[in-house]
Amino acid sequence: MHFNRRSFLRGAAGAGMALPWLESLGGAQSATSLPATRLAIFYVPVGVNRRGFFPGEAETIVPKFGDPNRKILPRVELPTGLRPLETLTPTQQPLERVRQKVTLVTGLDRIYKQGSDVHAQCGSCFLSSATQDSVDSSVYPLARTLDHFVADHVGGATPFRTLELSCNSHTDNKESIYFDNISWYGTDHVAPSIRDPRKAFNRLFGTQEKQACRNITDLVLEDARLMKNLLSASDRTKFEEYFDSIRTIEEQMDRREQLKIDLSQVGLEEPTDAHLPRGEYIRLMGDLMVAALQTGLTNVATLMIGPERWDTPYMYESLFEKPMSHHQMSHNQPKFLKELQQVDRFHMEQFAYLAEKMDSIEEANGTSLLDNTIFTYGAGLGDGATHQYNDLPIIVAGSGGGRLKTGQHLHCAKETPLANLWLTHAQAMGHPAERFADSTAPISSLVGSG
Repeated sequence: MHFNRRSFLRGAAGAGMALPWLESLGGAQSATSLPATRLAIFYVPVGVNRRGFFPGEAETIVPKFGDPNRKILPRVELPTGLRPLETLTPTQQPLERVRQKVTLVTGLDRIYKQGSDVHAQCGSCFLSSATQDSVDSSVYPLARTLDHFVADHVGGATPFRTLELSCNSHTDNKESIYFDNISWYGTDHVAPSIRDPRKAFNRLFGTQEKQACRNITDLVLEDARLMKNLLSASDRTKFEEYFDSIRTIEEQMDRREQLKIDLSQVGLEEPTDAHLPRGEYIRLMGDLMVAALQTGLTNVATLMIGPERWDTPYMYESLFEKPMSHHQMSHNQPKFLKELQQVDRFHMEQFAYLAEKMDSIEEANGTSLLDNTIFTYGAGLGDGATHQYNDLPIIVAGSGGGRLKTGQHLHCAKETPLANLWLTHAQAMGHPAERFADSTAPISSLVGSG
């Protein structure tokens, strides 16, 4: 029996499941070969509260929305360059266990193009930031985004060139697609994201749901048990851990769907989805993304954990007793300073959960999935109240197979475009490009020796 990392085990009902790397199987990736390099984006809407996120800003003023000077807050003067990431700010503290595998990047800017909504542009153009004179057909400086730009080079090696996921399940869509999509094939051509975990699961693992009463792992395990005799003891453990992970995803989907049914029978002022646990939803979609990267279904993925400027509240289950609107709180920072910092840390906890999960997955050469991934947390605004496009909050987890430095804090020189980081990412993924969007140069100080 010969398998590769994209091989499928198929159950009697047509269900299919991709396999992770297993050293015992003939034709699998050898321990001397290099694992694939992956790119994943974790997008946070509405910016962050700067006091909790940025080093040296704990005592800075809390901006008021509507202040005529709100868009020109002075930036904290930090020494330009690279230094060890020795201390994490309150918002960053959930990353402590993987601190040596992340790099904080501060000082990156974007140019705001007049004529479009500040939230719509910050989200839709986050992975593009085209030069202002290069797009004539749209008010947005929006062109092909980084994920598809990279997939043009590496996407042909996987079943899915890219994977687009979103954690916005609401149907009360008051905003346009520019508020709710970070992945674009090109100007005005959105790459639709999957928002329903069940649809994402079925797309990735190919179940035809012919037997609704039996889950996919039950179906596939009928055949998988016959294969276990071919595996070493360590591979049996990996095999069982992988299937336990997939089964947990299924159980989480079942719980979420049942809770939604239960809530629909109760009179609520907000949509039912507003009361579903937010962290569970983000982790569930993130688990699906990690499974796709682990099994080689794709090497490029984006996860938008919430839409820009959506006033529908969310149930941050570990923080508040009722659903709260992140956007509305961001416009009244003096009143909701504590709550905003809690939400920022809540989002960081979800990012840290996924980074730690990636770091626990062993690859063929003994490194981890995180070691071979460029997993970037970021927002399109430097602050939710000021709507500033400078000093964006960016954290890069993983080194892309040693191609990027980790355990560092890189503070960029003034007016360094965010696209310089995207160009650096693209080159680390093996893309030969010398420019991307409005980049001026790759960030050489971030490049490792791998």
